[in-house]
Amino acid sequence: MKIWTIANQKGGVGKTTTTVSLAGLLAQRGHSALMVDLDPQGSMSSYFRLDPDRLDPSVYSLFQARANKSPLPDLKALVRPTAFPGLHLMPASTALATLDRQLGAQDGMGLVIAQALAGLRDRFEYVFIDCPPVLGILMVNALAACHHLIIPVQTEFLALKGLERMLHTLQMVGKAKGVMPPYTIMPTMFDKRTRASIESLRALREQHGARAWNGVVPLDTRFREASQAGAPICFHQAGTRGGNAYEVLLETLLDQEVETLQAAAP
Repeated sequence: MKIWTIANQKGGVGKTTTTVSLAGLLAQRGHSALMVDLDPQGSMSSYFRLDPDRLDPSVYSLFQARANKSPLPDLKALVRPTAFPGLHLMPASTALATLDRQLGAQDGMGLVIAQALAGLRDRFEYVFIDCPPVLGILMVNALAACHHLIIPVQTEFLALKGLERMLHTLQMVGKAKGVMPPYTIMPTMFDKRTRASIESLRALREQHGARAWNGVVPLDTRFREASQAGAPICFHQAGTRGGNAYEVLLETLLDQEVETLQAAAP
């Protein structure tokens, strides 16, 4: 099982779109992929026509069980199939918004997701975790569980400031774990018609070098259409500019995965 976390401490940069697009591509290729929604707003759950206000069980149930020292909920009931073969979802509940206030100080809360996913190791090849845009117990869980972090960054200057905060958080988590997970910065919502987008992309690559993916995800209204249809863009319509960009990104990430394995081999 490979666990990829999609995170940024700025909202509106394309985290959910990235999660759904990459997981959808792997499912389309015949792999088993699980999406985990850790955002209390439940955007990804809503994407697939689930209601975060009414869901039970949900990811929140895992944290409740840990806090109450009770058995984990049935993971088979917690993981929901989508309409697309190989693609599954562990949905969010809006109750997640109360976690930091109610349960965040309890011991062991930072490893709830990692331990739950361990119970699904034989069922899924890939897991994608969609994070809220704030530092708290949910993001700590996502970073603690992941093997590779993907940071979508909108190509505008305010988003670059958000990236600095995200990298600082990653360094803190890396110190706590003793190792910092590899990460890839991916430029999103690129508009080649605007100077601001072009200059932001240039600054991103100058400041972060090889950590920044050498492609871009462009602005593409087809993402909105795919969301309205409740489908990953690769299933909704083939050959779109945005969908093609995610194809290239996925190949890059898979190549990095192979390189990491080769580097670790004796």
